[in-house]
Amino acid sequence: MFGEFPIDTGTAVIEADPYGANRYILKVNGVPSSHVDLDDPTYLDFEYMRWMEPIFTIGFPAGQFDGRARKLRVLHLGGGGCSMARWVAASYENARQVVVELDAKLAELVRVNFEVPRAPLVRLRVGDAAQVLPTLSDASRDVIIRDVFAGSTTPRVLTTASYAREAQRVLDAGGVYIMNCGDTADLAGAKAEAATLLEVFEHVAMVADPPMLKGRRYGNIVFLASDEPLKLGPAFERSLRTAPLPAQLVAGEAVRRFATGAAPITG
Repeated sequence: MFGEFPIDTGTAVIEADPYGANRYILKVNGVPSSHVDLDDPTYLDFEYMRWMEPIFTIGFPAGQFDGRARKLRVLHLGGGGCSMARWVAASYENARQVVVELDAKLAELVRVNFEVPRAPLVRLRVGDAAQVLPTLSDASRDVIIRDVFAGSTTPRVLTTASYAREAQRVLDAGGVYIMNCGDTADLAGAKAEAATLLEVFEHVAMVADPPMLKGRRYGNIVFLASDEPLKLGPAFERSLRTAPLPAQLVAGEAVRRFATGAAPITG
């Protein structure tokens, strides 16, 4: 299981996590891509994924989905080690998930080594996220997660207003579009993404740790967008404050202030 593996886009490395008996780190072309715990799929190691967790548990309580007549429908744009897909599968009975991964050899490597549930629970679809999303049916997903990187940045085509409108079309009523945005200290990319989402969706929020929001370092910002009010009450904020890396919620007019001076991404 350990070692270096050739994939379509370069090289993948699977390393043992020294702090966990059955935990592994997946690196793609030298960049840490995913962390998985084979004994506990509900364990999330990456901080930005821990910030995503309450979006599900509070916004989409498991009790609302009986696993029969109503199943949670999740689309993952970007596969990696399928950490979030494994978490959703363990947290929601009979959830239906599609994971879009550009690299066919990486998808197979992850399927074989990381115990990803089989279809129809989790379907790994090899393809370009820019091309796959426009082919999906209207109102066919409850949650869409965009977590695609080429190196340290998300391909521009996946950040445009037209792409956000495709996500909006594919989301069902009450659905949420979740985006992982990596940015440098100047926050120019994150501000442009905020401006783009504000042009498309009625409700936009963002989550990050305070030093990142103050422009002190490179890091991750998790964006949430929906055409219906987001469930961001006290329980949601408390879950962020008590995370191992505490995070701050920015919502409403504060997002517009954050995006001041930035133009929506077009093209």
